[in-house]
Amino acid sequence: MNETSTERLRSFQRALPIELLRAREATMRRFKKHVESFDLTLQQWRVIRCLADESPLDSKTISERCVILAPSLTRIFKALREKSLVHSVKADDGRRHSLVLSAKGQRVFREASVHSEEIYRDIEDNFGAENMAELLRLLVLLREAAAADVKTVP
Repeated sequence: MNETSTERLRSFQRALPIELLRAREATMRRFKKHVESFDLTLQQWRVIRCLADESPLDSKTISERCVILAPSLTRIFKALREKSLVHSVKADDGRRHSLVLSAKGQRVFREASVHSEEIYRDIEDNFGAENMAELLRLLVLLREAAAADVKTVP
């Protein structure tokens, strides 16, 4: 096969998806042990953080904000209910149910968020506050560009 530089696939080591995964894994490794000390998974912690930020929320909104697929979210909700960290409330329309943090869930959030913020600060200190702000800005732009309905070459 005769490949020109435009036909070759870029280096695996420098591929965007791989670099994003490496950055995610390095970042999440910092939080995993901390979150597990509260008997939570990283996904459960995301749901708790989301509900601490705003609640009540329906499962579709939580799924979108936490980037968790619905089947996984069902299992996460069940585990959080069993741990008495969340409970359901009827939504304003009376047809759907939404989730809120229980008093215990709020207490866990307050306790866990102290060390989480320390981890964030440590990462930001190592990376630089300006770099962090720029990275977050660029990631939003990347997400929007990747999600755009762009024609690709067949």
